Amino acid sequence: MVSFLKARQKAVLSDQFERELTREVLRTELLRVKALIATGLVMIVLLTTTFVIDPAIVNRIWHGTEGMTREYTLIAGFLLFEAWIHGQIRRNLKLDRDVPVVRRYIGATIETSLPTLILILQIRSMGAGPALGFVLPLVYFIFVILSTLRLDFWLSTFTGFVAGAELLAVALYYNSASDTGEPLIYFHTVRSTVILVCGVLAGSVGAQLRRQFAASIAAATARDRVTNLFGQHVSPQVVERLMAEGTSVAGDLRRVAVMFVDFRGFTAGAQTRTPQEVVDRLDGAFAVLVDILDRHGGIVNKFLGDGFLALFGAPLEASDAAHRAVAAGRDMLTAMDRINAQTSWPLRIGIGIHFGEVVAGNIGSPRRKEYTVIGDTVNFASRLEALNKEFGSQLLISASVREALGADCSDAVALGEVTVRGYEQPVAVFQLG
Repeated sequence: MVSFLKARQKAVLSDQFERELTREVLRTELLRVKALIATGLVMIVLLTTTFVIDPAIVNRIWHGTEGMTREYTLIAGFLLFEAWIHGQIRRNLKLDRDVPVVRRYIGATIETSLPTLILILQIRSMGAGPALGFVLPLVYFIFVILSTLRLDFWLSTFTGFVAGAELLAVALYYNSASDTGEPLIYFHTVRSTVILVCGVLAGSVGAQLRRQFAASIAAATARDRVTNLFGQHVSPQVVERLMAEGTSVAGDLRRVAVMFVDFRGFTAGAQTRTPQEVVDRLDGAFAVLVDILDRHGGIVNKFLGDGFLALFGAPLEASDAAHRAVAAGRDMLTAMDRINAQTSWPLRIGIGIHFGEVVAGNIGSPRRKEYTVIGDTVNFASRLEALNKEFGSQLLISASVREALGADCSDAVALGEVTVRGYEQPVAVFQLG
């Protein structure tokens, strides 16, 4: 059963991780598509500006406006294609699903073929030599560099391969030899190889970015899991330690110090105040007390109306759990005295601390689990705190806590053998503070 729960939890975390990673990849894809759309628009602006400023260049390169019109048409078709891809990615983001791998490769082939088609048009207008020496072969690098944002090594490598192969094929078909008859295959092959190498490098960078994204998402997923299990009242320092040390899904037998804290007479005081005043007073007191718990290595396991259950030694083990709990209890009393001196609504707290074995683990339904502790130690700590009403005290500890502290608890006052509700035999109780 335990192995099944571990496997199920691992599968849930894995699904959550993959979903977040997919979303991050799609977001970078959107950025890439926007960059390509911007590139297409810049090309149109440059063509138009050239035509307006110096029409003679248009005649020299394209031999009239017909060739230029074809390039406008190709770029416009490219922009429409990228706009369609942009819409598909946004749709997949909303549906929380990935783009099929085959579609990615088809899209890369179509996109990278744009410079090839324009290059062929320019070769037919300008001639092979001038066109291949013009700016178009450099445009391939834009597509290769932007393929980094795909965060996929093989897809970037494929983009570099398509760009290099198409450029080489066009060059060898139209310009296999120089005017002197000298073969140009070496020149064209080296240039295409450089483009392929750039694709490999872009893929390596993209893969590294993907790994960094994955590491960040994994850390965020683990942090969310810890926060969900232990509540938002766990300090960031405790969260980091829990992530580093891990937490057990199954119940573990632990020796912990259990502390119950309750505000005395809070209900009566709340009757004469507005709900907002009640919440503000309670929040202010909790903030101080929880901060003290953080400093002493304890965590709030549950808020219980106008009180809470705190743990020392779970989920993080502590050999001095009882010492930490008592030190925290003393600091809480001091802090409340300081707060009460500054407010018109003084609050008196009762604290009960017991030290013993509990079963600690994640308990609940398959849909919602919570880290908690179960056992007689918890029940007795609750009963101990309730005895503060009977003795008019604020901090009571059990015999096990007194024994664990030894000489560090010399000011403990024995209250004798006390009858505790739910227990047949009287138990020793000690008062501090």
